[in-house]
Amino acid sequence: MTNAKKFQKVMLVGDGAVGSSYAFAMMHQGLAEEFVIVDVVKERTEGDALDLEDVQAFTSPKNVYSGEYSDAKDADLVVITAGAPQKPGETRLDLVNKNLKILSTIVKPIVDSGFDGIFLIAANPVDILTYATWKFSGFPKNKVIGSGTSLDTARLRAALGKKFNVDPRNVEAYIMGEHGDSEFAAYDEATIGSKPLMTIAKENGVTKDELLKIEDETRHKAYEIINRKGATFYGVATALMRISKAILRDENAVLPVGAPLDGEYGLNDIFIGTPAVINANGIESVIEIPLSDEEKAKMAASAETLKKVTKDGLDALGL
Repeated sequence: MTNAKKFQKVMLVGDGAVGSSYAFAMMHQGLAEEFVIVDVVKERTEGDALDLEDVQAFTSPKNVYSGEYSDAKDADLVVITAGAPQKPGETRLDLVNKNLKILSTIVKPIVDSGFDGIFLIAANPVDILTYATWKFSGFPKNKVIGSGTSLDTARLRAALGKKFNVDPRNVEAYIMGEHGDSEFAAYDEATIGSKPLMTIAKENGVTKDELLKIEDETRHKAYEIINRKGATFYGVATALMRISKAILRDENAVLPVGAPLDGEYGLNDIFIGTPAVINANGIESVIEIPLSDEEKAKMAASAETLKKVTKDGLDALGL
């Protein structure tokens, strides 16, 4: 659209399973003409760049290479997936202290390079690290985005699509709140083909308990995947690609992300999962879903959890 540049550059920081899967997805979508990969393991980024450059013969031309933080100076988008991975039996919030330390060493040199684009954060606990990126960078809130509940929402839509035998892309339902154990499904506002999900459920003999079971399975799906294969990466990498596409192509797409709130849902000074309009400016606006009283209470409780852990984590770093 009007704000989309003809030549675009993306930097990926963190070339683990999520980062490399994201790079692969970006290559397939033909997004950005220049793609630079940064990681503490330099040899891996060089290997991935060599491997990924072969993809362009089947997709579209792209200059993909191993780089340094200084290469961010003219980037449009920096995507951060770097951080300690979540281990079996570990919650996302358990990662906060070690990943805040890692993040603090990443954001400063990127900003010092002269970078003036948009930060997209995926490392966990993502809502807390997104907030910390905003604080570390000094950037306007709209230019810092978390992957938030994008993956959780995809999981919910896939499960509901399977339950009601419809294409998941036609399920309009969101996971809200923390990307973690306090998240919840906004069922009361969900629709399929503009028809209320709760009405469809009733017509199909699907009980509230069954829907709550789907919500719980969505909340814990990451643990199931981690226990079986050690990590989750395809889903979140594709979610990151989708958010990147909305930014680079100035789409004004409505996506569930970790967005900064300014009074929405009665909350302030927090990044948390909610639908928002995403374009070349980053977060153009937050779409406040008219939650039921029960859902408002869940949103407030999720926010309280995030705020406490964020404060404790930043205090521990002396920030």
